[in-house]
Amino acid sequence: MNRKDRATDIAGRLDLFYPDARCELDFETPWQLLAATVLSAQCTDVRVNLVTPELFRLWSTPEAMAQADLAEVEEVIHSTGFFRNKARALRDGARTLVADNGGELPRSLEGMVGLPGVGRKTAKVVLGEAFNIPAGIAVDTHVKRLARRFGLSDETDSDRIAGDLEGLLPKARWVGFSLRVVLHGRRVCTARKPQCDDCVLDGVCLQRV
Repeated sequence: MNRKDRATDIAGRLDLFYPDARCELDFETPWQLLAATVLSAQCTDVRVNLVTPELFRLWSTPEAMAQADLAEVEEVIHSTGFFRNKARALRDGARTLVADNGGELPRSLEGMVGLPGVGRKTAKVVLGEAFNIPAGIAVDTHVKRLARRFGLSDETDSDRIAGDLEGLLPKARWVGFSLRVVLHGRRVCTARKPQCDDCVLDGVCLQRV
């Protein structure tokens, strides 16, 4: 089986296994999703979801965050790690949105990565989940690990892995595929103890062919 056929088979099986896949970060607006995704760097979604209710109560919009005291933001998000960098990214990003885009999030990859603290992965997550715009496949640690296990990429660089995956699947599948691979990496194909015997991808994943 070539890579394209394997990718199509894997995507189809994951579609069936995770029919209601969604981002596990809690949010109500695109700005809130952006803020939560920034906080999720080197932090679990569970921890971020414990922090964001207070964050969003105090600064629910870019306009509010743009006026925030940096020390107060740092205190609220402290437990997510790298809190100083994240607090500055949130405030500076909010100020950029207010000054340049009327407080609205850009709806392009180029516009999103122009915001402070927003890389390509974050941009792809927000565009896909908040606006259903398939800007690309977001590659986090789970997607990076599983792309190699699945035999869909030999690369180690996240952008190169994303390029390989995006070349194997149509745009219509990009957003859902990324979400489902993340869930699969968390629940079944874990780093330390993959549950290959109970995996829906048995027979198509390169580890079990």
